[in-house]
Amino acid sequence: VQLVESGGGLVQPGGSLRLSCAASGFTFRLYDMNWYRQAPGKERELVAVITSAGGSANYADSVKGRCTISRDNAKNTVYLQMNSLKPEDTAVYYCHARLLLHDYWGQGTQVTVSS
Repeated sequence: VQLVESGGGLVQPGGSLRLSCAASGFTFRLYDMNWYRQAPGKERELVAVITSAGGSANYADSVKGRCTISRDNAKNTVYLQMNSLKPEDTAVYYCHARLLLHDYWGQGTQVTVSS
């Protein structure tokens, strides 16, 4: 199983970023996918969840209305579109999958929101 995130970077407050997570080594279309983030000195927190077919998504209150999770099962990729970014969104963002009670994580991608 491999999860590879990309798309992070430095953005000004109010800006947008689109994170991608390319998955391999498992049958991607069968599993829910998650985005987490971890800010310096803080616990890792769940940001967004999308069901296997992409028909349902849930978000942390802190990003609701500003972020959209989506997936392309033909490309084995899950996305996180983040708009109206705030300095408090600064964190390492991780892609996550739970397969048969095992947790798999990507290496993370840094998002920094600063002027």
